[in-house]
Amino acid sequence: MSNTEIHTTFKLNGISFNSIKELLAYTELELPDAFEFFSEWFSSKKYLTVHTSGSTGKPKAIRLLKEHMINSALTTSRYFELDEERISALLCMSPKYIAGKMMLVRAVISGWELDVVEPALNPLKQRKMYDFTAMVPLQVYHSLEDLHKVKTLIVGGGAVSNSLQKKLITARPRIYSTYGMTETVTHIAVKKINWLTGITNYYEVLPGITVEKDERDCLVINAPNISKKQIITNDIVNVIDDTHFCWEGRFDNIINSGGVKIIPEKLEEKLDKNIDQRFFISAVQDDALGQKVVLIIEGKKTSAIDFIGIHKYEVPKEIYYLDKFEETKTGKINRKKTFAKLLTVITKKQK
Repeated sequence: MSNTEIHTTFKLNGISFNSIKELLAYTELELPDAFEFFSEWFSSKKYLTVHTSGSTGKPKAIRLLKEHMINSALTTSRYFELDEERISALLCMSPKYIAGKMMLVRAVISGWELDVVEPALNPLKQRKMYDFTAMVPLQVYHSLEDLHKVKTLIVGGGAVSNSLQKKLITARPRIYSTYGMTETVTHIAVKKINWLTGITNYYEVLPGITVEKDERDCLVINAPNISKKQIITNDIVNVIDDTHFCWEGRFDNIINSGGVKIIPEKLEEKLDKNIDQRFFISAVQDDALGQKVVLIIEGKKTSAIDFIGIHKYEVPKEIYYLDKFEETKTGKINRKKTFAKLLTVITKKQK
């Protein structure tokens, strides 16, 4: 298949199309975001312009070769055994971002029967059974009672917390946490997180991809089918071998407190079982320590937090509460903007 064809079994919201013109006419009226994507997808350009989510920095435009997007789509279909006939799938994320765009590519290339719905907290409510869908952790959390309607679920766009994973262990779908980004054309690795898949604490890369790490201990991805160059990330990892790794945290989030390097994401993982609200770890300048660890929690103070088992250097020196966290357009916590909001609140209180 190429980007100038529609698979013969492809359906969108139950409708088949005899031509690209028919597909564009339908989506222009009914699914404007999908229309915007398909208009560019079926154009003569060899690349597609996509935008990063902005969760780790300022959103930026990136050009992805359509050839690489097709390769990624086919790899996903084969890996999850979704290349058979009459595969039903649900797109419940925005087609404006790479995860949503790639669901459209997989469907039109592999001939899926795809339903497209507005992003919602529980997109499975009052819906039929599906072979495949992708969600962000917040959607999964609000869809727990309806997950049996899906055979295979991939979860991306943010880390799956320990507390959420515990709720998913006995869930009926095959559930995978994914690792990827816009630059890697969505996921390049998956982690099995429930009993139907076999639980692992590491990511396994998809076929045709290998990984290594650089001098910073950050992940380097070799994926010739989706990128002409090595992809060098800012993700700190423990590489088990060239096809398996454990994600530790972001290099640009490291806190140096009194000479001790602390990875916020690892500390958040330890604290997850003790805090029911959304939270994250950050740092503020300190005369003695250089940087001191602070805990930022969304909402009001509810109860005391247990720091037993947390190393003394990791225990937050301050705890702050904000009514609402700042988010990216894809629903992730925007740490930088939220922290800036916190500093504004602190400054006002000091005046």
